[in-house]
Amino acid sequence: MATYVTLFKWTAKGVDNAKDTVKRAEKAAQAAEAMGGHLRTILWTQGAYDGIVITEFPDDESQGAFIIATAMQGNITTETLRAFTAQEVEKILAKLP
Repeated sequence: MATYVTLFKWTAKGVDNAKDTVKRAEKAAQAAEAMGGHLRTILWTQGAYDGIVITEFPDDESQGAFIIATAMQGNITTETLRAFTAQEVEKILAKLP
């Protein structure tokens, strides 16, 4: 499965509902599983972003649907990065001329 790192920021609604953030994370984990993925970890952070979510999905489309469905709730905005393991990078590098 592909790995994705999603950086999130709380919206005004998300700040208003801050006390429910752990419950929302649990529901997001369940949603990821229902969509064929896995929420590996979620960390709340200080700084430019309010948190980091690491997920695994079988394809970009499934991950995209998951993150859009999560953002549709109005509590967060997101920026997602596709992450690569050392093995995956080796395969990429092997294709270089």
